[in-house]
Amino acid sequence: MNLAQNRRFSSVIKAEQMLQCRIQFILGLAIIGLVYVVANLIYTPLSFEQQLEERNAEVIVKLKDIRAAERAFKSKYQHFTSDFDSLINFILNDSLELERKLVDEDDSVAMAQLKKAKKQNIEKYNLAVIDTIFNPRKLSKEQVENLRFIPHTNNMEFILEAGLVDKSNVKVPVVECRAPYKAYLDTVEFRQNVINLIDDKVNNFGQYAGLKFGSMEGSNNEAGNWED
Repeated sequence: MNLAQNRRFSSVIKAEQMLQCRIQFILGLAIIGLVYVVANLIYTPLSFEQQLEERNAEVIVKLKDIRAAERAFKSKYQHFTSDFDSLINFILNDSLELERKLVDEDDSVAMAQLKKAKKQNIEKYNLAVIDTIFNPRKLSKEQVENLRFIPHTNNMEFILEAGLVDKSNVKVPVVECRAPYKAYLDTVEFRQNVINLIDDKVNNFGQYAGLKFGSMEGSNNEAGNWED
């Protein structure tokens, strides 16, 4: 093999090596891309489910507090309120009349003394609303004032409605408080996931696309839809 043939042979070898390197590089990029796509397909649903669970839990805590306040408001004024200002003022500045037993009913001596004094074994007393309805938790004034706002929003308020419905010719007070998914879930990073969740709730199950308690259609004991 002469010198010219050696050079041509070397050139062919180098070209083949370069082609193999390019193919390996392209395959490497393809593998990396495939791994990324598969990982993203797995990660996105998992991370969305985690956000859904965590944010639902935060919203439910507030809904339960609002419900407790509404029930206390109704116990004193015989109706619910759709006004957060009134509800918050009630929590911070109002009181409830409660009852407690004066003596243990198993204490025959004490009961006999009450009977002799012609007294009932009941004592009425007043207690601040804020010290009553959230037990054993203690909410600060700031926490009460922020009850109206849905977590993970730019101070978007819960949708609060109240009124009366007819039930066997009797006017029954009702209340409903709602937080739509699209308000507190990340509709940028998980846009399609949120769309799918809302579509599933509304079209497949005929349910409210979010969290809520109560109903304006009829009395349901202020049940929360997370309690189903």
